[in-house]
Amino acid sequence: MNRNDLCWCGSGLKYKKCHLDFDDRIDSYKYDVFKSQCKPPHNIILTPADIEGIRKSGVVNDAALDLAGTMVEPGQNTEAIDTAVKEFIEKNGGIPACLNYEGFPKSICISINEVVCHGIPSKKTILKEGDIVNIDITTILDGYYADASRMFIVGGKTSPEAEKLVRVAKECMELGIEAVKPWGWLGDVGAAVNAHAKANGYSVVTELGGHGVGKDFHVEPFVPHVGQPGTGMLLVPGMVFTVEPMINAGKYKVTVDKKDGWTVRTKDGSLSAQWEKTILVTETGTEVLSS
Repeated sequence: MNRNDLCWCGSGLKYKKCHLDFDDRIDSYKYDVFKSQCKPPHNIILTPADIEGIRKSGVVNDAALDLAGTMVEPGQNTEAIDTAVKEFIEKNGGIPACLNYEGFPKSICISINEVVCHGIPSKKTILKEGDIVNIDITTILDGYYADASRMFIVGGKTSPEAEKLVRVAKECMELGIEAVKPWGWLGDVGAAVNAHAKANGYSVVTELGGHGVGKDFHVEPFVPHVGQPGTGMLLVPGMVFTVEPMINAGKYKVTVDKKDGWTVRTKDGSLSAQWEKTILVTETGTEVLSS
């Protein structure tokens, strides 16, 4: 762009007064193709107005997760949780993003025990004491998406092995977020996650990962939870994406249910746990926009 052109970000300011220095810093890096290092495209660097929109959507999304958590108890069917969350999001001016997304039939995902993700709520699926449950909710509010998931232990007690998996999975997410640094590299996230999972005897699902989020459900970058430090996309302020490692007690391989086309399970039948937050890369670190 020419210095006196209007900036690509839509601020209305001239380029030299807005993102010129920012782009110069991005261009100052020497990108190593052997490390798959690459620049972030302009369209995933969000404006303050966009970020505020995601932040407001995150408030509704977090409250929906709070509501879902109160309903996790022995004897509860998962469709009742789905219905309550849908009504709550709509009452607060939002749209449940999962409903009819590429044919998904429900408003949220509820994944139990060996189900890794994309579990479909059903009246026939009854929560039992000791189950470990992931509830994943994405809300659209005024055109902006916020995405997060949490683990719950039905009845508050489970086996020591399951309790450890839930705890370590959360630690993996937190370490992944800690690894996000402005002007750092995306591969640092996966490296931190995988190291902690392996140190505890667990594996990390590689076929699925985090993703950019904002004005759409899934945008760049894809966020792998296995990686090498110093590789991948350059992380810069204004990027928003999810960190959501799926940690298996057994091996990392998964299968997709042939009947419903959605439910992902561990191939070896082992337990799986996942936590997810939507985060913003800031000038000094990160800000959680939905958790």
